[in-house]
Amino acid sequence: MAGHKILVIDDSKVIRVRVKEMLPQGNFEVLEAKDGQEGLKFIIKERPSLIMLDFLLPKVTGWQVFQKIRSEPKLKKIPLVVMSGRREEVAEKISEPFEKHYFAFLEKPFEKKELTSAIQLAFKLAKKRPDEQVEVSDSGDSSANVQELEAKVNKMQKEIVALKKQMNQLVTIIKQKLK
Repeated sequence: MAGHKILVIDDSKVIRVRVKEMLPQGNFEVLEAKDGQEGLKFIIKERPSLIMLDFLLPKVTGWQVFQKIRSEPKLKKIPLVVMSGRREEVAEKISEPFEKHYFAFLEKPFEKKELTSAIQLAFKLAKKRPDEQVEVSDSGDSSANVQELEAKVNKMQKEIVALKKQMNQLVTIIKQKLK
């Protein structure tokens, strides 16, 4: 049986098969998802050892899958390789260098050596990701304060996402006006 589960989320069957063929035989069980919605189901059900995520996906986008992974403490430690043929579209949503966000970027099309390097980097970055868990004492006041702070942080994160979306829309409008 394979030692590691690798989930490849890509709408291109060619890419999914290519990744599978480039990996050493027998060391990996490769799971394939054709869109972000299917990918999220696999992530939650299978808990893969590595996720390879295309950024431009139907149904649920790679950006949305990325946000879901990063918002779940149990998922954010899974090594991640984001794939795209359009680096600039990823950079519009996630600032470079990508390594500071604890994922490896793999530009399509890619060769076996690039795939291997990206996977190795993803594992290295996942190990460097700091634990974001806060230790809480047993006193009720501390627990209530932490919950209150977590609620505020969640609200702020939603507001930030909304602001980023608005900013991206403005940038798109400005780019269209400049053409």
